[in-house]
Amino acid sequence: MLQDKPASEMFNFRSPSFKKLGLNKEKLDNDDLIELMLKEPRLVRRPVVRIDGKVYFSADKTVLEDLIG
Repeated sequence: MLQDKPASEMFNFRSPSFKKLGLNKEKLDNDDLIELMLKEPRLVRRPVVRIDGKVYFSADKTVLEDLIG
């Protein structure tokens, strides 16, 4: 799903679930972020939308309307 994007684009650092972990986001690499998202799906930024083969994370209504046309 990441399509060569860094995992940080998909990761929800504002999630209460992340804050409870007490981790320093600066010390987490892509593999760490992916592992955390696999263990706790609430750490994935939503919505996740695939349009024309591209994936968008946390796209708001305006962005989605522009993409859909």
